[in-house]
Amino acid sequence: MVDSGTAPRNGAWNYLLDSGSHTVRDMRHKATGVLRKVITRIRTICLATAAAVLTAGCGATVTMDPPTIPVPLLEPIPVSVGVRFPENFKDFSHDEEVLGGEEWTINLGRSNEKLFTELFGYMFESVTILGPEDDPFTMGFDAYIEPSIDAFEFSLPAQTRTNAFAVWVRYRIKVWDSRGDQLANWPIAAYGKSEATMMGGSAALQRAAVLAMRDAAALMIEKLDRETGVGSTRAQRRSAVSTNPAPATTPAVSNDDGQDGNDD
Repeated sequence: MVDSGTAPRNGAWNYLLDSGSHTVRDMRHKATGVLRKVITRIRTICLATAAAVLTAGCGATVTMDPPTIPVPLLEPIPVSVGVRFPENFKDFSHDEEVLGGEEWTINLGRSNEKLFTELFGYMFESVTILGPEDDPFTMGFDAYIEPSIDAFEFSLPAQTRTNAFAVWVRYRIKVWDSRGDQLANWPIAAYGKSEATMMGGSAALQRAAVLAMRDAAALMIEKLDRETGVGSTRAQRRSAVSTNPAPATTPAVSNDDGQDGNDD
């Protein structure tokens, strides 16, 4: 004789078993996701710890090699420019005492000068690098440009509790027209970040500085003409010349005997 309660109990049991299988699969899926997050977190902590160990207890001197940029796909701005690099721009060095009393020196050397020379060569029809004694307003240029560095900052993994080195550079681009009137005083904020590696903090910080300089180059390619109006300087110079032509020279008056008109 079949117990009247058996079927319902077996049905309920089968339902629970089936539901349980879904629950187990869901739990496994959730556990896998949690495990992945834990592994990622541990990896981040390990990298940050390794970076902190690499940079702890001692400073470093980072010397830059001149960075390069890919040839940009652009039409050169049809103007001739004279460019002068100030001394502190051509040989820039930043010294800073960071957390723990460590002394860090980032020596950009001539990397700024070489990068900007290459960049301007792509961007303008004609570029002349000026010496300290050259007067750009007597040399027939459409515009005169002078870049400079306003500020330089960096951070280490030990400061930010991450596994990244970061660099911030604030450049400034000043532009004058051919008459010596200043057209623009444009600040550029550039940023670069590099993950820490077992190669050492100096290499990662150098990489971050290179990325910041390339960021500045990309911003100038994109915005320089719009922000400074340098592209209009040739038309302005030609307009000024046509409006104020050079005075004609008057030949000397002479007597018939070939002598000038002065009385003895």
